[in-house]
Amino acid sequence: MKKLINNMLRAALVVFALSLSSCQEEYEEIGGGSEEQTITANSITAVLIEKTSSHDGSYDNIVDGASCFAVQFPYTVNVNGVEINIDSENDLELIEEIFDEFDDDDDTLDIIFPITITLSDFNEIAIENKDELAVLARECLEGGDDDDIECIDFVYPITLFTFGVDNQQSGQVVVENDQGMRRFFGELEDNDLISIQFPISLKKFDGTQVTVQDNAELAATLEMAKNECDEDDDNDYNDDDFTLEELDDLLLECPLEVRQVIREEVDNTDQYFEQLMTFAEDGTVVVSNYSGASMNGTWNTSMTDNGVLLSLNVENSADFSLDWYVYELDDDLIKFYKDNGNKIILKERCDIGSGFDNDTFLSILNECEWVIKKVKNQGDEIDRLLGYKFQFAAGGTVTLSNGTNIMEGNWETGLNSQYQLSLMITIGNEPGVSFEWPIREMLETRLRFEIDETDHEMILLRVCDDSAGDGDVAEIRNIAMGGVWNVALYKEGETDLTTSYTGMNFDFGTMNQVEVSVNADPIANGLWRVLRDSEEGLKFYINFDTDDDLAELTEDWKVVSITSTRIELSNDSDDDSTNTLVFEKP
Repeated sequence: MKKLINNMLRAALVVFALSLSSCQEEYEEIGGGSEEQTITANSITAVLIEKTSSHDGSYDNIVDGASCFAVQFPYTVNVNGVEINIDSENDLELIEEIFDEFDDDDDTLDIIFPITITLSDFNEIAIENKDELAVLARECLEGGDDDDIECIDFVYPITLFTFGVDNQQSGQVVVENDQGMRRFFGELEDNDLISIQFPISLKKFDGTQVTVQDNAELAATLEMAKNECDEDDDNDYNDDDFTLEELDDLLLECPLEVRQVIREEVDNTDQYFEQLMTFAEDGTVVVSNYSGASMNGTWNTSMTDNGVLLSLNVENSADFSLDWYVYELDDDLIKFYKDNGNKIILKERCDIGSGFDNDTFLSILNECEWVIKKVKNQGDEIDRLLGYKFQFAAGGTVTLSNGTNIMEGNWETGLNSQYQLSLMITIGNEPGVSFEWPIREMLETRLRFEIDETDHEMILLRVCDDSAGDGDVAEIRNIAMGGVWNVALYKEGETDLTTSYTGMNFDFGTMNQVEVSVNADPIANGLWRVLRDSEEGLKFYINFDTDDDLAELTEDWKVVSITSTRIELSNDSDDDSTNTLVFEKP
């Protein structure tokens, strides 16, 4: 089937070319056989070859404002007071980044002369000053356009033949690159005869490669490729080469957050900041805030001579209702403008509507109690809360307890100011957990909340009926509460600290309390729990006060092995070493 389609496409190209050849002598065979059809240097085919092999000057329009020539690397420019060495095309992105840093400043670019420019025919000209460059730029077609063909390229090497007036082959040239091809054709007289050794290959802008067998196929292929891609020949270097379809896809892909609104040079951003615009395929748009208030409207896009246009009509909002031109798509930002100081900037928010259902969230929270496995506030881990237990009650009250110490507060679920489903907790005397926690992972036995930007994180593990249904958890608890224990081994990495705990008796009691004594005299009290983490297996939690000498034992320890007389635990530390804690019956 694929071969049939290829043959059909090839036949279509030939038919197209033959329709041209009815009035063009360049396709007539003069000499050289079926693989070497001659053409004249001024034929349409020759002109298409020249245009395809011309030097592209549009990639540096941000510097020279002209697509028919390019400035040779290296050179230096001064952009808004910052001097930049331009050694490659990648460095041109630095200029645009500086221009885009602020939307309300006047951008300036000054070239440090002298420079050398390369023309479309690969000839070079030395330029001594700004005025000389401006004269050459004005000689380009209006709008900075050029007539090269950039959507397809020759695959080299290619062999060319020349012919004398007697139609006999007079020379042979092997061309290795565009420069060689362009100069070869540029040096010919109008009526000189040349031919190409077929087949030859060409590479299209999308990476696909085509093979042509004769002049007719070559002419048709080059002609058809002229308008197959955006050559970016205009001087709007900041247009980011997007199409109407691409803009539509972006508008519909995710909700868009309002970052800036300026109308008639009046900044109204504060009124709309972080509100959402949600575009629908039926042409409707909703502008809403996280509390649920919204405005409805309509939208459509169109292509104009000035670029892509977004027409908005939002009820009760003149600030949005306008025909907006798109002047930049930058990563997750879309920037719109209209004359007389009108501007809107929107940001993609694909993290909204991530599949978490509020009713399910509420049901999970209300089902059981939840133990803190980890809580981090602005990068600092709050170990003193390890093993504390939340109980989320109906009516919006919450308790946080370690078995003896109980704190009370309020809770609710809903969208935070960033439109993310979150658990909002307020416990007055415990700031470590009083926060709006966006949900990132929701499992039946595990909840994870996180804000990357501020390095907040909280992980909760479910405890239902004290995990009585988990036989392993119940067994470990019974063994732990079966008498007094001593530390037989405590190592931080390779450092043995066991002697620090000599003579200490650990008594794991009810209500999740652990008491440590020496010679029957209590020296410390803490919290202990045994839980199953759905990701990491059985965990043995120990938590002593941060001011206590035993605070270094505060961890969620992995249960390695356990018998009636020995409990072995381990923990991976931040430096990739492994800590070991072993309890044994005296």
